[in-house]
Amino acid sequence: MLELLRQRRSVRKFHNRSVEPEKIEQLCEALLRSPTSRDLQPCQFVVVDDAQLLQRFASAKAHGTAFFAGAPLAVVIAADPTVSDVWIEDCSIAAIIVQLAGEELGLKSCWAQLRLRLHDGETASEYVRELVGLPVGTEVPMVIAFGYPDEEKAGHPRASLLDEKIHRNKFSG
Repeated sequence: MLELLRQRRSVRKFHNRSVEPEKIEQLCEALLRSPTSRDLQPCQFVVVDDAQLLQRFASAKAHGTAFFAGAPLAVVIAADPTVSDVWIEDCSIAAIIVQLAGEELGLKSCWAQLRLRLHDGETASEYVRELVGLPVGTEVPMVIAFGYPDEEKAGHPRASLLDEKIHRNKFSG
């Protein structure tokens, strides 16, 4: 696991190559195995490989979603806030679990945060919710693009990590 974290980087350029169905199924299993508080399972996941939808994701917010136009696959992570008071945390856990699963499968990914961002007078979350047909009231805090990388990025070197962020037993600010 630590080796996956060492090599993981956000990639925004993907080869024009579909993700194999068996890898998509493994990503789906990873999503379903994600921990969820009190086993309330507020999350819903929409796997998208339709090029026209991916193109529309590229304009979900003013900045930071253009890379979806070149991605062969995306996972919409959504939740019903009335099911759990920690739906954001559950979505976040599912997001990193599926990104690490993708990494293990030889895929790269990049997530786009939508929560509290705007798209033409509505929220980016509402825009994506409507695109994929999720029920009203469902929140979409993020969407993740997946694919085979068309850019090489080395993992962050150990020396670049901020060791001062780690405290032992008590904050030592």
